[in-house]
Amino acid sequence: MSQHSPRAQSSLRGYSAAQLVLWSPSRLLSPLFFVALLLGLGCSPTHAEAPARATPGQPAATPQPAKKDSPANVKETRVTQKPYTKPSPDELKRTLTPQQYEVTQNCGTEPPFRNAYWDNHAPGIYVDITSGEPLFSSADKFDSGTGWPSFTKPLEVANVVERSDTSHGMRRVEIRSKHGDAHLGHVFEDGPAPTGQRFCMNSASLRFIPADKLVESGYGQYAQLFPNVKQSQPKAAATSKETAYLAGGCFWGMENIIRKIPGVLETEVGYAGGAFESPSYEDVTTGRTGHAETVRVVFDPKVLSYEALLGYFFRMHDPTTLNRQENDVGTQYRSAIFVASDEQRKVAEAVKEKVNRSGKWKSPVVTQIVSAGQFWKAEDYHQDYLVHNPSGYNCHVLRPE
Repeated sequence: MSQHSPRAQSSLRGYSAAQLVLWSPSRLLSPLFFVALLLGLGCSPTHAEAPARATPGQPAATPQPAKKDSPANVKETRVTQKPYTKPSPDELKRTLTPQQYEVTQNCGTEPPFRNAYWDNHAPGIYVDITSGEPLFSSADKFDSGTGWPSFTKPLEVANVVERSDTSHGMRRVEIRSKHGDAHLGHVFEDGPAPTGQRFCMNSASLRFIPADKLVESGYGQYAQLFPNVKQSQPKAAATSKETAYLAGGCFWGMENIIRKIPGVLETEVGYAGGAFESPSYEDVTTGRTGHAETVRVVFDPKVLSYEALLGYFFRMHDPTTLNRQENDVGTQYRSAIFVASDEQRKVAEAVKEKVNRSGKWKSPVVTQIVSAGQFWKAEDYHQDYLVHNPSGYNCHVLRPE
């Protein structure tokens, strides 16, 4: 791969466009051709599809008969399956920097040697800054000495569109992204082997995905291009959790309703509110242990607030009957909220008061609000009882709001 020395690169920095006209990366380009390059990677606002373009098999320094892209070249391309779309104009203005917007949407040109990726040698891929569609790979990047990132070929041919560009009185081939329709740069026929092409791109049109971040960033299908790079695995989003303890009669029916509420992560039935340690179902049914049949509810407060959960709670049982639900009588069937924090207590008292004032119940709400003590898990046959016994006993229904 033909490259220019760092000394040659540094010698170009700070020169004006007029001075750079006299220098050509291939040393074979006419001054007029290089003026076309330095007039900008920019293009005419009106585009037309470029005619079929012959691709030299060798660099410009060794002229060869032109030949069209061979099936072998097409076969190398990995077709992108993920859908990519162009954001709305408002979204583009909100997310892009002024320079990125000017380049991608108005065919602008960033200055050479003063852009993000012209000298980037890290392994990875380059995607469209607007749509995210994969465009180029570091494996095909070379140092053209022009001050812009240059590639010998696209990573995904299907994501690259060629347009005829006749702006500035010259004929060039503009490169745009297929799905984002963003201006990327131009392609020239003076690149190194094996393609003889130079895709001269704007850094402002690209976003670089480091090789070790491909899986994490959603481009895992390209990790195979960098077999020696260890991938960073995506971090699982931490699920926020909160626990509630609710008693409102037979825990079979309570659990069967609660487990279906969006935001509920898990449920477990057991006994709470008593002083007797490790009570059995037989112990609790005597009414002498002080326990109430209770459902332990683990929920995601980002999806289901504690207040909303209590809203369901007051709709699924009668909170006005003391130590009773339907035919189930005894202190073990009382209505109670066992709060795990001061915040839960505050919310529970507010919801209880709201229910009392709603007028939906003829009698006052008698639901206890007490601190949560030890919760004892009930026997296994009680867990998800109505899931395993759909026709089993149930005295709970979810009333309309």
